[in-house]
Amino acid sequence: MSTPYKLYGIPASLYTAKARSYLRKQKIDFVEYAVSDPHYQKNIIPQLGRMIMPVLEAPNGEIIQDSADIIRYLENVHASLSPSLPKTPLLQAVAHLFELYGGEGLLRPAMHYRWSFDDVNLHYLHSEFACLAPPGTDDASYQQIFDFGSGLMRKAALSFGVNENSAPLVESSYREFLDLFSAHLRQHPYLLGAKPTLGDYALMAPLYAHLYRDPKPGQLMRQHAPLVARWVERMNAPENNWADHCADQAEFEVDNELPDTLKSLMHYIAVDFLPEMSAHIQFTNNWLAERPDLKSGSNGCDKPSQRFIGNAEFAWRGIKLRTAVLPYRFYLLQNLQDHFDSAPQTDKALIQNAFKACGLADLLTLRVTRRVERHNHLEVWGNPLH
Repeated sequence: MSTPYKLYGIPASLYTAKARSYLRKQKIDFVEYAVSDPHYQKNIIPQLGRMIMPVLEAPNGEIIQDSADIIRYLENVHASLSPSLPKTPLLQAVAHLFELYGGEGLLRPAMHYRWSFDDVNLHYLHSEFACLAPPGTDDASYQQIFDFGSGLMRKAALSFGVNENSAPLVESSYREFLDLFSAHLRQHPYLLGAKPTLGDYALMAPLYAHLYRDPKPGQLMRQHAPLVARWVERMNAPENNWADHCADQAEFEVDNELPDTLKSLMHYIAVDFLPEMSAHIQFTNNWLAERPDLKSGSNGCDKPSQRFIGNAEFAWRGIKLRTAVLPYRFYLLQNLQDHFDSAPQTDKALIQNAFKACGLADLLTLRVTRRVERHNHLEVWGNPLH
C-alpha cells in the first residue's frame, strides 16, 4: 500500500478547501491534519518560516505550500490525473480568470459573512477554531488562542474592505453572484462543463470554507441559491454525481462560443473585482518605482513573511474602498497573462475578444513592473521587466 499524502490545514481554512477539493476529485490518497499537529509545529513551520495553510507533505517528505502550487505540483508528479485546465486556450484563460477571482475576489463576502454576525456565528466559530490549539489545551488558554486568532482575522476583514459603510453593498453584490452562478449551474454541473477545472477548485475556497459552512452565509446559500450549495457538495465528493444533470453529458465541455451565463459571470467580475486589481497594480508600480534598488528575491518589507505592501483606494459600486495590496494576487494574475502571451495568434484573438466583450480586457495587459515569484514558500520580487 502506498503512503498517502498529508494535508495540513483546518476545516475553516479558505485556501485549504481548494486543495482538499482537488485531492478528493482526483481520488488522490491523503490524510488531513490540523496545523496544531506536533509534526507540523516542530518540522514544517521551521521550513516555511511562518504558520500558514494549506501545506501538502508528499510521501517522499517534500513540502508544498500554497493551494495553487499544490495543484501544479500534483499535476507534474501524476501524469494520469484529469487536467485542471480545459482543452482550448480560451477556456484555459477563463479557468485562470476564475482561479484569480475565486481565491481573491470573493474574500470580501467571505470575511464579512464570517466576522460581521457574531450573534449567529460566534459559537460555531469558537468550536471551529479549536483545532488551532494543541490537544489537551484548557478552556482559559484556548479562549486566549481564539481571541488572538479571531482578532487577527477581524483586522484582515477590515483590510479587505469590510466595514459598516460597505456591508450592504457586499451583501447585495454577493447575492448577485449567487444568482448568476445559480443560472449557470442550471445548465452545467461545473463552471466549464461536466468536469471541475481550476476555476471550480478556486471558487470552492470561499464558497465552501466560509460561505457554505458558517451558519449565517450557509443558511443564505441554502435558501437563496440551493444550486450553488449542491455544487459545493459535488465539489467535495470524489464520485461523479449526475443527480442534477444529464449523464450523457459526461464528456461535455463548454466550447469557444461561451454560454451567456458564463459571460454574465465574467462581466460581474469586471464590475466587482477589476477596479480593485487596477488600483492595486497602479499602487504597486508606484511602490516599486520608489524602490529601484529592491533586491530580487526579497519582498521589500521588514519581515520576509509579510504578505501586504500597503493600501490602495478605488471606487467600488458607488463608494470608496481602501484595501490591502497583496503581491500574491499578481502571482495568480501572471498565470492568466503568461497563458495569454504564449497563445497562438488565432487563440490570442479569441481570448482578447471574449475578455473585451465582458469588460475584462485590461486584465490581460495591466502588469506590475516586476514579476512575483515564490521561493522557499514566500512571495518575493523577481527581476524588473523590460
